[in-house]
Amino acid sequence: MKTERKAKKKKLFLSFPRCIQPSNNRSKVVKTERKAKKKDYFSLFCSLLFVTLRSYMIHIKEKWRAFCEWQRQPYQVAAKSPELHCCRTCGEEFMGNYCPRCGQSYRIGRYSFKNAMLLFLDVWGLGNRGMFRTLRDLLLRPGYMIRDYISGMQMAYFPPFKLLFLLTALQLAVSSGFNLKDLNFWGTATEQSVEETVAPVATDKVTDKVKDEVDKTEPDEKSFQYAGRWLGKKAEEFGDKYRNLLVLITLLGMSVFIYFFVRKSPNISDLRFSELLVAQVYTWNMMSIYNIVLIFLGIGLDRRILILLPIISLKQLTGFSWWRTILAVAVSYLLFLIFAFVVVFVVGYYVFGVLD
Repeated sequence: MKTERKAKKKKLFLSFPRCIQPSNNRSKVVKTERKAKKKDYFSLFCSLLFVTLRSYMIHIKEKWRAFCEWQRQPYQVAAKSPELHCCRTCGEEFMGNYCPRCGQSYRIGRYSFKNAMLLFLDVWGLGNRGMFRTLRDLLLRPGYMIRDYISGMQMAYFPPFKLLFLLTALQLAVSSGFNLKDLNFWGTATEQSVEETVAPVATDKVTDKVKDEVDKTEPDEKSFQYAGRWLGKKAEEFGDKYRNLLVLITLLGMSVFIYFFVRKSPNISDLRFSELLVAQVYTWNMMSIYNIVLIFLGIGLDRRILILLPIISLKQLTGFSWWRTILAVAVSYLLFLIFAFVVVFVVGYYVFGVLD
């Protein structure tokens, strides 16, 4: 009976118009409708956000594929002009971009600010042979640019050793205070040299004390300590005085060990040692560019991260996988460090034996 009464009441309640239903039940219905609308709005927002992110990801993937295709393509020389030109220097009539008699470009006309700027840069060798193109490709496609250069495309890029000397001079200027934060990384060395020249007597006393302390030790320990101190001081003086020569020696030693891993690669089946040395010089130039930019902007980034850049360059040059390239670079660095330590130890021990 009770169930029948409840069913009748429920049927009677549903038969009433909505406006005369009890207020409590009506408020519950309104709340549920609001919650449903909020859920619908939230689902609509999530779907729109997902569609927008998906479209952006597709766009980024397309841009990345286009960038990778641009990286692999070699430098495209300007198309040959089909018009007939008359050289302004020798009067020769020719078809093309350059005069076959004197080599002048057909584009040379009245002076402009661009021509004056290129002539100004040409005094230091910066206005010819694609200086800015070389810097751009070293930052964006280093390995592919090196492959194009060693394959014979040398007129399109700036020479590697000349660029090495220019970047070394620029890095020295930036490190000496020519940067946004006026940081001088050579101030400590300069102050030490001034103190050594102003107070030679004090330094002589200190060296005499050090020698007396070393003389009291055992012969082997004495030889090792003296050789280490002497070699450290000489290496620091040599690095400050002959920085470019030290860089070339380091690159030559590194090339010897890397050559055993990359002399036969998918992209270059018969890589020569001289070509690998040129590639190492260009790689060092790439690292110098990043280092100069970081020092000039005053960005406090650990410079040891730049050691990872040769991996990218070597991977693009050889075509090996990432793991094999990382293994080759790591093993080469380790072998070079062991070899350098042995050479320094042997030379130091021999020099100390001669001095003793």
